[in-house]
Order: sequence, then structure tokens, then C-alpha cells
Amino acid sequence: HDYDMLQFSGSWARERHLIRTPLRSGIQSIGSLRVASSHQQNPFFALARPHTDNHQGAAFGFNFIYSGNFIDSVEVDQFDTTRVLVGINPDDFGWKLANGESFQTPEAVMTYTDNGLNQMSQQLGAFYQDHLINQHFAHQDRPILINNWEATFMDFNEAKLMKIVDQADKLGIEMFVLDDGWFGHRDDDKSSLGDWFVDQKKFSNGISGFADRVHDKGMKFGLWFEPEMVSIDSKLYEKHPDWMIATPGRQGTPARNQFVLDMTRQEVVNYLFEHMSAIIKQTKLDYIKWDMNRNITEMYGAKLPADQQPEFPHRYILGVYQLYARLTEAFPKVLFESCASGGGRFDLGMMYYAPQAWCSDDTDAVERIKIQDGTSYGYTQNMWGAHVSAVPNDQVGRLTSLDTRAAVAYFGDFGYELDITKMSADELATIKKQVAFYKQYRHLFQFGTFYRLDNPDTVSDNVYDWQVVSGDQSEAILARFQILNGANPAYIRVYFAGLDPEAAYTVNDGQERFSGAELMNAGYFVPRIMDRTKPEKDPSDFSSRLFIAKKVK
Repeated sequence: HDYDMLQFSGSWARERHLIRTPLRSGIQSIGSLRVASSHQQNPFFALARPHTDNHQGAAFGFNFIYSGNFIDSVEVDQFDTTRVLVGINPDDFGWKLANGESFQTPEAVMTYTDNGLNQMSQQLGAFYQDHLINQHFAHQDRPILINNWEATFMDFNEAKLMKIVDQADKLGIEMFVLDDGWFGHRDDDKSSLGDWFVDQKKFSNGISGFADRVHDKGMKFGLWFEPEMVSIDSKLYEKHPDWMIATPGRQGTPARNQFVLDMTRQEVVNYLFEHMSAIIKQTKLDYIKWDMNRNITEMYGAKLPADQQPEFPHRYILGVYQLYARLTEAFPKVLFESCASGGGRFDLGMMYYAPQAWCSDDTDAVERIKIQDGTSYGYTQNMWGAHVSAVPNDQVGRLTSLDTRAAVAYFGDFGYELDITKMSADELATIKKQVAFYKQYRHLFQFGTFYRLDNPDTVSDNVYDWQVVSGDQSEAILARFQILNGANPAYIRVYFAGLDPEAAYTVNDGQERFSGAELMNAGYFVPRIMDRTKPEKDPSDFSSRLFIAKKVK
């Protein structure tokens, strides 16, 4: 029983923050009853000895391959023995089985190491890449994208979007993703969900005409869908009001001005597959951002008898999986990114179909450090999308440098989400350098072995050090993030991990050579964040530094 439980909890815009507590006698658990794995809790958790940190000590990792209601339960019994139970949450769940029928439970993944939490995370990541993620994308570099959402929201037309596309092409960005607002008559969030046909007022040449213009630039094209949702103001609702989830005799509760479609019904899944397939074919689509912005209320299955109503949440998830399966089988080269108002359905059930997920709607660099750090315990960096957005940040109003925003986003599937048509020449030059830098080291950032070099849960949450290292140990990139600066700090060193101890390395292409053992054990000296000798001092809070180690003969 002598273990700590590591859970990853939070809410919208602050998902998967690490919470570490010692086990106690009795049952302790985390879970969800939102018919989604949720922003509040994540299905991944770990048990670690009290002295275990990122670099040493024993740990078990557990992850549930499921996207609906779940429970992770840990019980310490009267003999100080710990038992772990992972599965569908039993609250409000039931399943009627007739003679000879069976029920297939979701699967769970378990791993063990006595070499620390980094090793635990790396073992899980290697397993996902080889056995869970769509093998077409499991080892394939992901494109650098720009998403128009924070640049235009729903106020756009084809001419306005093409200015962003043209500028993105000049900067070397590889894919344009058109977010919410391209369909029906959707100028705000009050209409058109379910009407998956183009808004001709915004696209006089149709969505295929716009997609052709993007493809003619040599760029990939992506679209936002929210397939599981419906608006009251939509042609779909006019024709099929019974497809909306609603309890008879009760007033429906909208969230974000929308309701949820009954994905337990085959005709709903068929409708979505037909309409999404048509758009994919028309546009020769490369990428889909699949969003899900609300959970189910007034849950009721109109086609389920009373004694099978407890089956509804699981049947809903099976409907979502069926639609994903049919689309990914029909269009194997389309890259899917899962999103649920950010990180509200960040789980292995989704990752089986969508190799990457939008990590959080919070794009502030400082908040993203905490979110991505927590996420890294149970998932790998190529499984989360990470974008550079505008400042002041839309979620917290913070001002951070373009360099720091990019440095955080490098550790993930990199992209931009801001209006590049309104940026200065200097800012555009910086972005162009960032894009070129990421292309040079993209595979290392996305698929290199990831290390959390500090233990901020037990030491400090002011400094975070991350590192990726190539499989042959020839290259490594270490990032040091410091939230706030301090006066007259002690000498700072960063300590690499995973290098060849016998090999020689340079750091940031400098002339001096260091052995791998030296960089890992003696460390590398970091100059002052704020240079007091400069007449004009740059802001020193929210700082980032990158250190690139390269093996030399």
C-alpha cells in the first residue's frame, strides 16, 4: 500500500494538472459520468513509490482505452494490499443480455518500471505507437498548420481567408485548416450544426473551389466538423427533430446554443457518414478537426425500452466509434484530430481513430506548460496539438513573447492560430524562422524520446525543463521554461538525459565539446536570463531557452 496516486485533474482550459497524494485505507477513485472522459478527470493514472520521481523509483501506469463514462478505483484493504479496478463507471450503467449473448468490455493498458516516471511514460508511448495508433500515421511527421479560428472566428469570406492562405504559404506553413462557420448559414453559434453543406454566401465557388485554391498553393487543406451536435435552427432539426437527445416531457437544456444527436441510432450515423464523406471527396480533404463542445443532458434513448435505458451512454460511444471507423476506413489518408472543447475527450479510445488531439482550448504559453507537462505522463508529444496564438492571450490575457509561445508549442503537433495578415514585418520574419526551425527538427520534436527533467510537483512550479532525444542519441533538444525571474539568482545549470555518455557533443553549435556524461551529470551552464549590461533590457518573465546537443566525431 506504500504508494502515491498520481491523477491528472482540472477543468476546461486547465486540463490534466498533476495531483499526487499518498494512498490511504479504503477506496479512492476518479471518474466521469459525462458520457466523455471529461476535462475534469483523465482515464490515465499512476501509482508510484513515495520516493519515485521522473528519473528513478518504481511506478505502475494505467490507461483505459475508452471515451465514455469511466472509473479508476484504487482500494487499500485491511491487509494493506492495494487493488486497482479500471472500467466503465457502474453508476447509471446496465446492459441487458439475452441467453447466449455477450458483452465486450473496453481494454486497459498497464505498465511497470523501477526506473522512474519518465521510463513509465516512454514505455506507454512506445506501446501506443506500435499497437494502438493508426499505423498510417503512427510514425509519420505531422504537418505545420494554421487554423483561422482566433484570426476570424465566424466572420469571414473566401477573399478574407485567401489572404491568410497566401501569407501562410510565404511563411512555409504546410496546411490551412478552416474552422467553424463554413456551413449552413452559420454566422454565430446559434445555428446550422448538422447542416454539413457549404454556405454559398461565404464561398461562391463552393467549398471544393476554395479547397482547390489552397491545394494549388501546394498546401494541405483541413476542415472543422462537429458531427455529434445539432442546432434547433437547422434544416436537419426541421426534418428530424426526433434525432436530438431529449427526455419526453422535460425542457431541453442547451449548452453553447446546441444539442446532441442520438448517436445510438443507426440512421443518424448513416446520415453523418454520407454527408461528411461527400465533403471529404469534394475537397480532397487532408485533415479533419472533429470537435465536441458539450456533454449530454436530459439523456434518453427514444428507441430503447425502459429496461435498456442504462445502456444509452455506452451505446452512444459505440455510435461515435462506428462513425470514426467507417470514415477512417473509407479515407485512410485523412488525418483526424480529436477535440472536445479542448481536452474534454483526451483518451486512448479517441486516439485509436484520431492519432492526435487538441490538448486544450487554452493556448497561453504559461498555462500550456502545465497542461502539456501533465499530459506527458500518460501520452506522447505527437498525440497533442499545440499552437502559437495571439497576445494578449484570449483565455487569460497574458503577454508572452513569440519565441516562448513557439518553444512551448514545438513540443507537440505544431501550428499557428492567429491573424498573420496583421503582423509586423519583424513578427513575420520570426514566424518564418520558427517554421524553418521546426521543419529541421520536426521528427525529433514529435517522435524523440521525451524527458521531464525536473520534478515540479515536488520542487517548484516556476521552472520546467523538457527534453527530446533521438533514438540513436545523436541529437537532443532541451527546453528550459522559467515563469518568473528572480533577483540575483544562483548559478543555473541544465542537465541533459538519455545521451551517449562516451560520445562528444556540442551545444547550440558552439566550439566547446562536452561528453554525454558531462552534460548529464555536471550539466550545462545557463547565462543570466536578464543581461544587466544591456542598455535596453528585454522582459525576463515567461522566458524560454533551447539547448541543442549534437554528437560530433
